[in-house]
Amino acid sequence: MVEGSMTQGAGQGPEVERTATLRDFRVPAYVNETGPYAQGGPAAEPAVPVEPGYPAAPEGYPDAYTPTERDLPVINRGDTLQVSTALAPAPAAPQPAAGPGPLFVVGDVHGYLDELVAALQEQGLIDAAGQWCAGTARLWFLGDFTDRGPDGIGVIDLVMRLSAEAAAAGGYCKALMGNHELLLLGARRFGDTPVNSGAGTATFQAAWLLNGGQKSDMDRLQDHHLQWMARLDAVEEVDGYLLVHSDTTAYLDYGRSIEEVNDNVREALTRNDADEVWDLFRKFTKRFSFRDEGGADAVRSLLDTYGGTRIVHGHSPIPYLLGEVGSEDGDEPAGPVVEGPHVYADGLAIAMDGGVTMSGKLLVRQLPLDT
Repeated sequence: MVEGSMTQGAGQGPEVERTATLRDFRVPAYVNETGPYAQGGPAAEPAVPVEPGYPAAPEGYPDAYTPTERDLPVINRGDTLQVSTALAPAPAAPQPAAGPGPLFVVGDVHGYLDELVAALQEQGLIDAAGQWCAGTARLWFLGDFTDRGPDGIGVIDLVMRLSAEAAAAGGYCKALMGNHELLLLGARRFGDTPVNSGAGTATFQAAWLLNGGQKSDMDRLQDHHLQWMARLDAVEEVDGYLLVHSDTTAYLDYGRSIEEVNDNVREALTRNDADEVWDLFRKFTKRFSFRDEGGADAVRSLLDTYGGTRIVHGHSPIPYLLGEVGSEDGDEPAGPVVEGPHVYADGLAIAMDGGVTMSGKLLVRQLPLDT
């Protein structure tokens, strides 16, 4: 198995340490509905044709989301709490007598740094000062660090710093590439350069703004952040769990082994061709392949190819997988209360995106699950 590149990204030098101070744990108030992804945002391009057999979306969700349309409906998160980082130290994650430490996974963060800090502290992975305190524990982020929330760069800085601290303690902190990492990379590299969207002309810049791109993130984005994102793996297998960001079979388009997929994704980014990167981004935005009839077979196609006995993914918020969404009027929450991961597809798939950008929860959980 090819190791992820987190240790490479974490070793960027003093600049990473400087940008990961405790000031990053305090974030501004949540961006309101006048932001770049408000309902009055840029007009969407025509939809890309849907692949045959793509599962139907829940009521209220666009059947054929493409990168030239808004990804998820904007749900005003008026209940966002600013969590103080001066919390009592949480108990350290349990350590085995020998061998690797416990395995944890983190769902989509989308710039919600305070919520991430609180969730990591709750699991005993970082202390009240925000430092790694879990010894040999292993921590995997499933991608989508930026966009929609207020401090995506602060999230990346924290993950990079924890990578170095965990490695020094005998554990590790690693991350997968999400579609929003590809989106931010594309917006920075290609801007308004036209790309062939499959249904007309589009640009990374327009897609980034449409799907929650934050000007503050772009302003603070530095070369070491870009290098770190471009080196992330797309797929990994750990302890029998196949870790991916998106609930799609599109990974099969990039190789028949984990190593081949990761190499091909990195090489596509290295070639720096706008249309090729757009196609990669477009495929990684697909979702719901594991849901409904045929979903378990879709999961098995990935497990049979890459290994593992269960798949763990982010990308599609659990309320959407359940066919229910929150309210957009902000009066009172609707839909399910997300308290933990969603197990589905004949028990073969574990969804980890708790919908932190909506009325859900940022999930950090130890595997195997208790239930």
